[in-house]
Amino acid sequence: MSKPSLEGVTLEMMLTRLVEHMGWAAMAEAVPVNCFTNEPSIKSSLKFLRRTPWARAKVEDLYKETLA
Repeated sequence: MSKPSLEGVTLEMMLTRLVEHMGWAAMAEAVPVNCFTNEPSIKSSLKFLRRTPWARAKVEDLYKETLA
């Protein structure tokens, strides 16, 4: 079974939907990074994830598993 495509889904859209669906605490449990645990915001998370490929990949995987 192949994973769903992320074509047309921006990182900001992923984060927004994940926060609405599971909240920051559950996201921090799934992907333990400071931008999800310490005063989380979409803006700070985007900045971190754009600079950190391994964390972005984990968030993309979480999105695929949870919402796609």
